[in-house]
Amino acid sequence: MCYYKISISIFKIYINYDWGKIQFMNNYDVIIAGCGAAGLYSAINLSESLKILITSKMEITLCNTALAQGGIAGVYNSPDDSPQQHCQDTFVAGGFENDPETTAILCEEAKFDIDKIIKLGVEFDKTENGDYHRTLEGGHGKHRIFHHKDTTGFEIETKLLKYVKALPNVDILENALICDIKETATGFSFDILKDEHHNIFNSRYAIIATGGIGRVYERTTNSAIATGDGIAFAYNMGAEISNISYIQFHPTAFNDKHKRECFLISEAVRGEGAYLRNCFGERFMQKYDKRLELAPRDVVSHSIMFESAKTNSNNFYIDITHKNSEFVKNRFPMIYEKLFELGYDMTKDLIPIFPCQHYLMGGIKVDKNARTTVKNLFACGECSCTGVHGNNRLASNSLLEALVFSRRAATVINEQSKNGSNSPLISADFKINDNAPHIPKGIRTEIRKIMQTAYFVMPDINALFEGFDRLNQIMEILTSGNFKTDKDYVEAKSLTTIAYLILQEANKTATENVQIDAAKWAEYELNNY
Repeated sequence: MCYYKISISIFKIYINYDWGKIQFMNNYDVIIAGCGAAGLYSAINLSESLKILITSKMEITLCNTALAQGGIAGVYNSPDDSPQQHCQDTFVAGGFENDPETTAILCEEAKFDIDKIIKLGVEFDKTENGDYHRTLEGGHGKHRIFHHKDTTGFEIETKLLKYVKALPNVDILENALICDIKETATGFSFDILKDEHHNIFNSRYAIIATGGIGRVYERTTNSAIATGDGIAFAYNMGAEISNISYIQFHPTAFNDKHKRECFLISEAVRGEGAYLRNCFGERFMQKYDKRLELAPRDVVSHSIMFESAKTNSNNFYIDITHKNSEFVKNRFPMIYEKLFELGYDMTKDLIPIFPCQHYLMGGIKVDKNARTTVKNLFACGECSCTGVHGNNRLASNSLLEALVFSRRAATVINEQSKNGSNSPLISADFKINDNAPHIPKGIRTEIRKIMQTAYFVMPDINALFEGFDRLNQIMEILTSGNFKTDKDYVEAKSLTTIAYLILQEANKTATENVQIDAAKWAEYELNNY
């Protein structure tokens, strides 16, 4: 195999005549996979002495962070609130399955990161007296949600991005698909597809901040990038995956059955007094929870499904028509405009909603400093499992988690790198099939149908086992077959891996519950007959 080496800019170019491709190879101290809040904020907090690469799967602002509407929860200069109260609300929403240590860190350190992003240029809405306006959302006992109208995530994303772009030690690779990540003796190797060429990048540390898994479902609020790639890569490297079956279904997604990506009607709309109504136009939350529309998301989603069974209808609505129209337009300008484009005036009309996939509480298991079980591999944001969310995320804790734990990851890397190795980085070998056929059509569609049927708000036990068996077959097809290493293949493999892990965990839980119920029945019979 013949190579010709030429140096230009920061890259080394290798012309590989066997592949007929030009490969860019470069070494970094840290490679960050993902350009959302977690990825950008980790770069901001890493030492300027470190050479950093951030990769973005598509355009930089296409991420779940940019879609976040409601705000960021936190106790910051809040005399009538406390981190302890924030913790308590987080525990209640998460079914008390939250990790106590990381949850305390989340709530106690919120003030540091909210203060820092404000200093970085993030603007939050203020009241007439100049204080920050804090809104209320489901599950919160206090007004503690900082927001920028109804586009908080986009405000945070764009301001962090502006800062990162000015950092001399950071390179950003946009529209770059990570095809695989491998652990090496000196760190990690990335196979990245950019402009139809496979480029090999190496690093001593890696941070996975690739977001959620929404595209494993037929309908989701997530962006097109949310195919769980980072979780799949970490799993293949041997990282522990935890609570991946803990999936949140948001109760108030706009009910448009013709689109895969569902427009979210923020939790904050209910926080400002909106009602939920059934197909008869009746409020119904009083039947299921004393907190009414301000119950946590899982409670509201389950309530809608129960009410759907009672009424034999999937027609549900969110109603804020009783509020002042100017207030609604000024408080929710983006939501108002989007719904108006869809033919609805939220100041006058009932807006059709129904639950759909929104967030992943589990993922790559990490410790309090975002370290995975693989040496020098970190995970931050939605792809990680810090344990702070328990079995259901409290509204607006996601952006906070992304900031707090990405900062902590950066702190650890900064410290470790002071005494790190200076040995040359090693590149891994990757199987790249450029001339192979494309994957068979319909694989991703079938995966989504399996998940929508087997593991939606109310799981179908029989479909869980059947779906898991079929996913095993699909996994075998993708791993043993010879297919072109392109976006279709990478995402199909990631989605299959994610769906497989979710149903594997769900099946285990279902089996354990059946065994527990059987044991309880046996004990009852023994004591009563």
